[in-house]
Amino acid sequence: MPVVAPADTQPIVLAASDCYAIGQQVAEQYGGTLAKASQSTRGGQPVCVIVVLVPGKDGQRPRRSEIVVPLN
Repeated sequence: MPVVAPADTQPIVLAASDCYAIGQQVAEQYGGTLAKASQSTRGGQPVCVIVVLVPGKDGQRPRRSEIVVPLN
């Protein structure tokens, strides 16, 4: 039997998957690896907070970069 969600539920899982997809694109642009992608609200607007590990130079540790992208 199918499960029907109430009409007032928010698509949180859908937004999380959108943030993950956005995170994959951002990581590719930065030449790094996606470490984390989560949804947040900043200034009343929904955003994705993306954490990318960018390889270090000359064998150094990877750098952690946090990028905030509007969720559209």
